[in-house]
Amino acid sequence: MQNDPLSDALSKINNAAMAGRREIVIRPASKLVGRILKIMEEHGYLEEFEYVEDGRGGMFKVRIGATINKCGAIKPRFSVKRDQMEKYEARYLPAQDFGILIITTNRGVMTQSEAKEIGVGGKLLAYVY
Repeated sequence: MQNDPLSDALSKINNAAMAGRREIVIRPASKLVGRILKIMEEHGYLEEFEYVEDGRGGMFKVRIGATINKCGAIKPRFSVKRDQMEKYEARYLPAQDFGILIITTNRGVMTQSEAKEIGVGGKLLAYVY
């Protein structure tokens, strides 16, 4: 039984990238995992992904790009204000302007740089670099 599908999905991606595998299957699928995969695809960490309905909660077939060094879920999900993001960037990312933090806000799931431009805070979900 899975307690956190997001953490399981990101650890599968991280393990597959470390092992040199290019394609993986993530199940069960959820809207949150799909939004995070979309952000990772937009930033070049994933080549592509697709949703497949299998009658048991669905699954994502993911093709990994060659650029993932590490990714993971942030637990507990810290609340972050728009002026506190640098503190968490320093904690979870190895260098300035290297990698992304993924945040859920009242305007949807986005990266920390998009949240800074809009001027909103939210809860930290994941990091990728």
